This record gives sequence, structure tokens and C-alpha cells, in this order.
Amino acid sequence: MPTIEHKLNITEEEVPEHIRRLAEEQGECPSSKDQIIEQFRNYILEQNGCQPHRNDAKYLQKFLRARYWKIENSYKLLCSYYKFREHNKSYYEKVRPLELRHIGQSNILTVTPYRDQHGHRILIYRFGLWRPNRVTIDDIFRATIVLQELGSLEPISQIVGGVGIFDLKDLGLEHILHLSPSVAQRMIALLVTSMPIRTSALHIVNQNWVFNAAFKIFNPFLNSAMKEKLYIHGSDMTSLHKHINPEHLPKRYGGLHEDYSYTLWLDMLREQCTGNSVQKDMEQLGFIFDQVLS
Repeated sequence: MPTIEHKLNITEEEVPEHIRRLAEEQGECPSSKDQIIEQFRNYILEQNGCQPHRNDAKYLQKFLRARYWKIENSYKLLCSYYKFREHNKSYYEKVRPLELRHIGQSNILTVTPYRDQHGHRILIYRFGLWRPNRVTIDDIFRATIVLQELGSLEPISQIVGGVGIFDLKDLGLEHILHLSPSVAQRMIALLVTSMPIRTSALHIVNQNWVFNAAFKIFNPFLNSAMKEKLYIHGSDMTSLHKHINPEHLPKRYGGLHEDYSYTLWLDMLREQCTGNSVQKDMEQLGFIFDQVLS
């Protein structure tokens, strides 16, 4: 059984040896890493297409890891990230993560406090539980961004990325009415194109006939590479198990684990991150903690 702990692994020392070997296979060379980061920093200044709020090695490294240490691709990701932030300021500025407890209480989304057999954390959406009259789509985006930004602080997640499960049980027309093309585009941006953490796979489970309507909204924004990462399983959990070992899944998907609420991650932020580098990193992005964490 994997270790169950609501704790961020934010130090390089916590990266297991087999993940370090994977990082080297992806292009991360310990002897030349500092040189590539410096080249990336200079490339950003030369191109002048976006102005990151930080250019220290630790920050730039996560963009390089997300794009296998290819400077041009990492720069495109960096600019895409800041473009997303600029167009969606309300998802960052003056957002108080600890006031998003209603998302956890609704069980709409969470991320596992353990990793799968490849080192991924698993982001789980249960859209059938979403009540649009109680929880706005914007709050779902805000809650997702909090998780994505926290995950991007973990060196292990920077290297291996993450996986998503979209549980569409009880998805209804009342949900489809809130899934406009712009919402679909933002969701793809968050999970695939604009965040400094890769999504290695997206798994669709328990879909019903409404899924076809929803997929038509998302499909125009999926390129061939994205479609190769998309797996549709229906209610056949043995199909899902070919990708994620049951040892690393909740019981509802044929696994061994209980469900762990999003609110437990908010508790972690409140209890473990007061005044430390995680809080400072998040505050630099526009999030507000002072009234709750003081």
C-alpha cells in the first residue's frame, strides 16, 4: 500500500532514485542543469514575449521539467501560463484557498494523498455531484488551480506529471448547460496546455449518454497528442486497472482506498504551511492566506 499523507513533497531530497533516473531519461542532466536553466533565463529575456514574476532556478526548472528540458517548448509553456493568468485574473487575485471548503464538502474534486505505481498523484472529478446552483464553475476552476499550483511545487510531480479521473456518473443536462466552449477551453488549458505540470493521462469512467454531448464541446480543443492521453473506460474498472494499479485507487473504482476530501488538503495548508515557502510561493501568485493563517 502506498503511503497516505496529506503533505507536499517539496524538496529535491524526497525524489526517489528511480524517479531521478526517469528525470535523466527526460533530459535532466545534473552536470549541465544549471547551464540549461541559465540559457532558459537568457532566452526569456531575448524573446521578451512574457515577463515571469520570478526567474530563479527553482521556479524556471519546473517549466523545463514539464517540457523535457527543451528550451523553446518550455518558453511556449511559460508564455501560455502567463497568458492564462492574465485572461483569468479572478482565479488567482485575492482568492482565499481556505475559503474553498464548500468544494471539498460537495466532493466534486480532490487529489489523492498518495501516488500511483508511476509516482503520479491522481486528480479526481465527480461531476455528477456538482450542483451548479450551489457551486459555481469558477470556484471549481479556482479549486483546481490551487491543486495544480501546489502540485507544481513538488519535484516528483514536476518530473512524472499527474493523471486525472473524470467520473461522470449521474452527469445530467443541468451540468451540460454550464459547459460552454469557453469553459471547455479553460479546462483543457488547465489540465494540458498552460500549467507547469504535465497531465500524463485523462481517464473517463462511468459516462452515460450525456457524455456524448459534453465531448462534442471539448473535442474541438483536443489535438492528436491530447487524444492519445484520453482513455474512456465506462463502468469497466478492469480497463482502468490496466493503467492504474487497484492498490492506488479508491474503492469506488475497484481499489483499496477510502475517499479523501479536498478539505484535508486545505487543512494541510492551514496547519503545515504557515509562513513557509509554500505560503510565500502561493501569495506571490495572488492568493491570500493572511486572514486565516495568521
